[in-house]
Amino acid sequence: MKKRRRSSEAIQSVEDVPPVYEYDVFLSFRGPDTRSTFTDCLYHRLRDVGVNVFLDNEELRVGKEISGELLKALDKSQIYIPIFSQDYATSSWCLREVAYMVEQTSNSDGKKEILPIFYDVNPDDVKLKSELYKKAIPEHEKKFGSDELKRWEAALVKVAGLRGWDLKGKG
Repeated sequence: MKKRRRSSEAIQSVEDVPPVYEYDVFLSFRGPDTRSTFTDCLYHRLRDVGVNVFLDNEELRVGKEISGELLKALDKSQIYIPIFSQDYATSSWCLREVAYMVEQTSNSDGKKEILPIFYDVNPDDVKLKSELYKKAIPEHEKKFGSDELKRWEAALVKVAGLRGWDLKGKG
């Protein structure tokens, strides 16, 4: 009978195996602001160079629950790119996504990251230092409650503090 030898190199714990991501990048954006312009262009350029990108209208399947599918896509993505635009904060979906991104990156031991784009807004708008985003947030309170709004506000401020791309006034 042959004895099996195990080398320490051949045995890896689950923690040593790098996570497998279905998507390299998850794009978060306010559809009416950027879907047919900047986001569409960014999506296609990333795909052209071989980056696997999650874009809601390209990846969500008919008949699937949107919230569950979006959360799964966020879980299965390595890089998050929120595209902050004029009306981003008017969308509860966008605010939920950015809060979830913050949670995921803080629990990833540096394996996930957020790369923000400020499209026709300033980082200070997103940090709630101007009226643009500050006035949009309270509109959600009746439906979601003040605790959820505080979570969203904290996420906006945190992400706006990251180094990103400022595309205000640029084509």
